[in-house]
Amino acid sequence: MTTECNQFVLGFHPLKQREIRAQFDGGAITSDGGGLLLREVEKRTGILRQFAACFTDYRNPDLITHPVQELVAQRVYGLALGYEDINDHEELRKDPLLAVLVEKSDPSQEALAGKSTLNRLELTKATASAKERYKKIALDHGAVDRLLVEVFLEAHREAPKEIILDLDATDDPLHGEQEGRFFHGYYGHYCYLPLYIFCGEFLLCARLRSSNIDASAGSVEELQRIVQQIRSAWPLVRIVVRGDSGFCREKLMAWCEAEGVDYLLGLAKNERLKAAIAKEMGEAKAQYQETGRAARLFKEFVYQTRESWSRARRVVAKAEHLEKGENPRFVVTSLPGEAWPAQALYEEQYCARGDMENRIKEQLMLFSDRTSTHYLRSNQLRLYFSSIAYVLLQMLRRLGLEGTELAKAQCATIRLKLLKIGAVIRITVRKVWISLAGGYPYVTLFRQVYEKLCAVPIKH
Repeated sequence: MTTECNQFVLGFHPLKQREIRAQFDGGAITSDGGGLLLREVEKRTGILRQFAACFTDYRNPDLITHPVQELVAQRVYGLALGYEDINDHEELRKDPLLAVLVEKSDPSQEALAGKSTLNRLELTKATASAKERYKKIALDHGAVDRLLVEVFLEAHREAPKEIILDLDATDDPLHGEQEGRFFHGYYGHYCYLPLYIFCGEFLLCARLRSSNIDASAGSVEELQRIVQQIRSAWPLVRIVVRGDSGFCREKLMAWCEAEGVDYLLGLAKNERLKAAIAKEMGEAKAQYQETGRAARLFKEFVYQTRESWSRARRVVAKAEHLEKGENPRFVVTSLPGEAWPAQALYEEQYCARGDMENRIKEQLMLFSDRTSTHYLRSNQLRLYFSSIAYVLLQMLRRLGLEGTELAKAQCATIRLKLLKIGAVIRITVRKVWISLAGGYPYVTLFRQVYEKLCAVPIKH
């Protein structure tokens, strides 16, 4: 018989004449009651099930306590709910709600995987086999890459006429001696340089890279496989590649031209380019001095570098004068002037790429920067976990939040307002009772989201 220990009582400053006493005797209580919504998203999309299928499990089936699908679900749900570290799962393994989310048969009795098991999952080599002693769950990285694009394709009932693929690179600061670690002069610290490709809110590529490379390195190879997969499903879709000046490279533009893909890329300014808009810059300055307000003019011309470009290309220039002085900007594009005049091309098409910065911020909200293992491969797996957590939350936003006050909310806001709900859990033979906090301030919103998700058919 288990010995019953007396709970330590915490005494707090009294409320007028009333004593305040607290102790940890509330039973099965969770702070993540809204995680049930994520489970409903999974039931309707199968994202975690498909992600788990990207792993090969070489363990003896008769000795397995935690199947791969449960391990994957536990890790992804944990990130979505705000638990960034594997160490957090040493306590989370006792959480009955998380056990419900990962589909444990008896959430009141079966513990989840601990930090050691999850760590072995991350550190498995690409060449793993049944002969390995501990690390026997290998990931097919190519399968995950295809899955991200497949989720995007499945989310559309019919092919769109045009899509825009946004490319960007960012820094992932490193504080240890990780494999592939280099100092980056622009960012001023040791880091990785991951490459992201988005189409609107959809994440199509998250590639971890060393930082001793050009920002555009590998982008053509990633675009090749993504465009091929998209065109196999949507052969008539028009594709535009968009990026800043870090991606304005001959290799990428030439590939786009050869493949019938349009591009819109920032172009780093130089003396020749600035000389081409000297007149417009003078006019913008005169307008600013006359009105005291920012002034901008646009000009387009055909331009070719002296050595690096294989051909002349259409360039659109913004001649702008601000309070701080001149602010010229340039973009190069294959888009025709008849459809996209200079000003509309820059202001409506190119500037819209700024929204991708919000998508990258959301990756950080899901701890994509927790790349602290020694190996590049296992850090790529951690990036995949964060990416799938993002996809899960993005699908919650797409399926459940459209038309609500959180329709454009970022992942951290969704987590705070919809997922972090206190709840008491009671588990019987036939039912799991989850009593959500009576003081929860967004009950109406929660019900709206629940009803929207229930209207989506379950994916078998």
